[in-house]
Amino acid sequence: MKNAVDTPASLASHILDALGGANNIQEFTHCATRLHVTLVDASVVDLRRLESVPGVLGAFPRGGNRYQIIIGGAVASVYERMMGAMKSVAPTALGTSEEPATPMGTAKPAASASSNTASQEPPQSSASHRAFPRTPRAWAGAILDYVSDAFRPLLGVLLGASMIIALANVAVALGFTPDGDTADGWRALKAIWEVMFVILPIMIATNAARKLNVDPWLGGAIMAALMAPRIAGLSGGISVFGVTIPINDYSGSVFVPLLMVALLGLIYHGLKRVIPDSVQLVFVPFCSLVVVYLLSILFVGPLGVWLGDELSTGTAWLNTHVPFLFALLIPMLYPFLVPLGLHWPLNALMLMNIQTLGYDFVQGPMGVWNFACFGVTAGVLVLAIREHDSAMRQTSLSALLAGLLGGVSELSLYGIHLQHRRTYRWLLAGCAAGGFSSAVLSWLFPSVLPSGQVIHGVTTTAFAFSSLLTIPVFNRAWVYALSIAIAFVVAMVLTVLFDYRMPQSAREDAASADFVDPLWHAESPNAVFAPIAGTVVGLDAVGDPVFASKALGEGVGIIPDNSAGVEAVHAPISGTIKTVAKTGHAFGVKTDEGVEVLVHIGLDTVDMDGEGFALQIAKGDHVAAGDVLLQVDFAAIIRSGHNPVVIVTVVNTMAMTSVVPLLATADAQRSESRVAAAGEPIIDVER
Repeated sequence: MKNAVDTPASLASHILDALGGANNIQEFTHCATRLHVTLVDASVVDLRRLESVPGVLGAFPRGGNRYQIIIGGAVASVYERMMGAMKSVAPTALGTSEEPATPMGTAKPAASASSNTASQEPPQSSASHRAFPRTPRAWAGAILDYVSDAFRPLLGVLLGASMIIALANVAVALGFTPDGDTADGWRALKAIWEVMFVILPIMIATNAARKLNVDPWLGGAIMAALMAPRIAGLSGGISVFGVTIPINDYSGSVFVPLLMVALLGLIYHGLKRVIPDSVQLVFVPFCSLVVVYLLSILFVGPLGVWLGDELSTGTAWLNTHVPFLFALLIPMLYPFLVPLGLHWPLNALMLMNIQTLGYDFVQGPMGVWNFACFGVTAGVLVLAIREHDSAMRQTSLSALLAGLLGGVSELSLYGIHLQHRRTYRWLLAGCAAGGFSSAVLSWLFPSVLPSGQVIHGVTTTAFAFSSLLTIPVFNRAWVYALSIAIAFVVAMVLTVLFDYRMPQSAREDAASADFVDPLWHAESPNAVFAPIAGTVVGLDAVGDPVFASKALGEGVGIIPDNSAGVEAVHAPISGTIKTVAKTGHAFGVKTDEGVEVLVHIGLDTVDMDGEGFALQIAKGDHVAAGDVLLQVDFAAIIRSGHNPVVIVTVVNTMAMTSVVPLLATADAQRSESRVAAAGEPIIDVER
């Protein structure tokens, strides 16, 4: 019998409770498999409770009080139940009859919802909430979120349209219908995709405006006005009151709506600050329409077209001149881009290629990554069946079907791969094998476009999700099919041969941590362990006079080995979390025996306001030595101009019999250093 918590309604209720209730949710969207939530206060989230809810495949904190919650194929149903629950809590905030309808997949509930009445100002429009990012990383994150949220709600319609094209191509290829150039039925089916592609800029503009807390219909209306002359058949330029206005074709454009709405956001919120509330309903939309339309048609539109052309041309040059590198680079990067949500700009690139070049060459190599991902999942399914593991069998079978038939990789990635990191070895091996095969075959058997142009790569004229059903939409479909088959088989065979789990001895120790090293269990009951790998130095070498003075206790500094990316920080001892900085840069752990250890990541990193720090614990949690407590982007710390050294001290040193840093030498200056792996003892404490 199915667990009650697995039903969408019960799952939604448990997720809301773990997130701190409906009133703690500021913004709320979903994609194919994930809920994307922005919270009022992320510190109240019970992450362990959230991850333990049956039906939740994983939950990941991100900067800016944001969380991603992986649900799988039932995400839309859970989203709807959560929206219903939040409306019952705050019906006025979530919308009235005067408020424009909310597009599927996005909402601004509770604290961030707005009304379109002139007398009620939405909370997000406040200067404090809309403050500009202060660091390069914050800007990069904000831009990425802006692009992602503009595309994410369109995932369903893009997937549906691509499936229509795929099935129509299959029908033509198998001879079920006449040739596509002459069949009226074929042209009618193609119209579904082509019309959706034509109005794509309007849909992007609507979502982007909602992201910036601007009336979404205003963004869509301006984009529609920009496209109207071309849709009406006008070209070149038209004279309006003596001014010649250029006419561009913005159909399928991505950059133009994104740039236009960014400008609209500045003007819209600026107007709301200067125009009296009593007349905002009329004059804010009027002034926004006129000003943004004129600036867009004269400057923003041509700039967006130029950017799209240059980006497409640049990547096309890369694909033409170094096809081997391109065919390998795309599938090898995707396993790392998707978990971070960094793959959305590549989706925008695919659409730009179709619009500017008439074809796309990114989706072929991307399919190699997808099928390597599905191959690992198939290998896990084989092992689960062999070992009679019903839970993993159900998870892997659902993920495999979603991948092979729908092209959705998130179920495999979050449900299996990120839970069992060993699979990444076999995943990357499959990506490399498939990418190399695609490069060789594409060079020997290039694609030939209708224009006669020869392309050394798999191409397509549709935006197609990588599944078995979309294989016919690719030019040189047999090359694409063989490449993805090689990626799938290599990943699957390696998974079956070498397993997806750690060896048994390590697996038994991994019950509560996703990083395990035998060093954490060394026979050293008085030891404080290294929370990360790096070079251990004395406190006088960390570059901070407060720590060097031992005012915060005796200890060491660790210069991280990996200062170019994201690294896990582990619990240096077993105990209770006594303090956690809101920004995530420091925490304190106290053992049952009374040893208090402080871990401080970087110098002056409190200035980063939590950017680059993803906490996975809360005050009061009990942790074991080696548990992952947070993820830190050390590259972001360096880019912000801060020292990335990790400092570990025993705060109550004076209450201990002795506290001895374990350095290469024990001289008074402690000027020597040593390299330590995460989990090696770095401080010896005698109580």
